[in-house]
Amino acid sequence: MAGTALAAGVLAVSATLTVGLAGFGGAAVTAQRAAGAADAAALAAADAASGAVITAEEPCALAARVAAASAARLTSCVLVGVTATVEVRVAFGVLAAGSRARAAPAPG
Repeated sequence: MAGTALAAGVLAVSATLTVGLAGFGGAAVTAQRAAGAADAAALAAADAASGAVITAEEPCALAARVAAASAARLTSCVLVGVTATVEVRVAFGVLAAGSRARAAPAPG
């Protein structure tokens, strides 16, 4: 009888840890997706602002489209010259992961 109770306790602890670690892993993946989306959006905006990419869209509109392609939402886009600073949010269940990135053309 004591062995059964011990096995049930070990199983309960293992299940709790598994669920907790799966949630933590999902949050970490979402944070990395947000970082990638922010990097891509900032590069797109900076390239559009510098003329490196020919587009009829405004740089921040292009950044929003690039972020949306990564399942992210552009929450901020600021252009200073050809330097773009963007912030994005990616949904994770009822929570959201955010990331900020800055990009500018290479000097020279």
